[in-house]
Amino acid sequence: MSVNAPAVATQPFSGKSNDAAVLKPAAPERLTSLDVYRGAAMMLMASEGLRIAAVAQKIPESAFWAFLAYHTDHVAWSGCCLWDLIQPSFMFMTGVSLPYSIASRRAKGDSFQSLLGHAAIRSLILIFLGVFFRSVGEPQTNFIFTDVLSQIGLGYIFLFLLGWTSPRTQLAAAGAILVGYWAAFALYPLPPQGFDTRTVGVPADWKYQLSGFAAHWNKNTNIAHHFDTWFLNLFPRSKPFLFSNGGYQTLNFIPSLATMIFGLLAGNILKSDRSGFDKFKTLLIAAFIGLTLGTILDVTGICPSVKRIWTPAWTLYSSGWTFLLLAIFYGIIDLQGYRRWSFPLLVIGMNSIAMYSLAHVDSSFHNTLRTHLGKSFFAFAGAAYTPMLEQIAILFSMWLIILWMHQRKIFLRI
Repeated sequence: MSVNAPAVATQPFSGKSNDAAVLKPAAPERLTSLDVYRGAAMMLMASEGLRIAAVAQKIPESAFWAFLAYHTDHVAWSGCCLWDLIQPSFMFMTGVSLPYSIASRRAKGDSFQSLLGHAAIRSLILIFLGVFFRSVGEPQTNFIFTDVLSQIGLGYIFLFLLGWTSPRTQLAAAGAILVGYWAAFALYPLPPQGFDTRTVGVPADWKYQLSGFAAHWNKNTNIAHHFDTWFLNLFPRSKPFLFSNGGYQTLNFIPSLATMIFGLLAGNILKSDRSGFDKFKTLLIAAFIGLTLGTILDVTGICPSVKRIWTPAWTLYSSGWTFLLLAIFYGIIDLQGYRRWSFPLLVIGMNSIAMYSLAHVDSSFHNTLRTHLGKSFFAFAGAAYTPMLEQIAILFSMWLIILWMHQRKIFLRI
């Protein structure tokens, strides 16, 4: 998995009267709840699920560990668990942060052309940073664009341009994207009867295959898979690309752009002059609408909810959850003022790129701990819990590095 949009660096307006303040709009105050939400999502991603699945495998009779294991890994195809909400949260927060980012840059006197150029550069950096992380440990560059950074980068320039339009236009754009993407899948022909799904990496007895109309959204037999078998083979590869083992597709960035647009709408709400309670209530209403529409599309068979190919039903359903989570963090932190508890998450959220980078070299932490503490150091609680305790130690080590950077005001930005 991967990140979020880069954290928004803003400066509170001092209120002093001078020529610059008259000519430039005031920069908005930093939205603490957004940083904390980002930090929570990043903490989950970096935790690697605390390797709870390994614990559950060694205690198969425990319903408690089975429940936790389910929610710390992605569902096989349709459906949703806690782990599946990490990437939508990053995509959504990209949109939320954009109005604040634009306002901050405008307050510094940046022109639209300057901001557009910066957005284009940011898009390219995010795309290739995602490719870089997906290439770690590979014999050559792995040109895959399904990492969350690449997905954000592919859609970011369009999001930026929409950031200068009205909320009505933004909502219409999100609707057009979802309807058009649904139609593209629905109209793409199903594989012929008797098609051997093993040729696209799907076992013949795979129990998650969809039937009927929903079969248009099956793993590796859809239009997005067809696109990737052409597009990804344009790049140098050690062997031809045939299919994605997980079913993830490059074109996911199109419907996930709608997720970012919903975040943009949420950012406009939070940045508006409405009362705090009205903002909180509006976020809750949006959450209810997203969860309801996504569920209806899924249960009626109009469109299954599949995160791995970011179906329109999934876009709406997951956006409902992200609206709800943002509302909860906003209500507790910015509305009620309960902030002290959130400091461990805040330091991560303010330096999310750094934490994301550390998470991709967690094997180094693993090897270092074993070198200095010994291979059996964490076995004191029993073999079943050793992997989890090791991962907790790795996560805490990462957090200490981020804390050190925070105290010295070292922040990685794109």
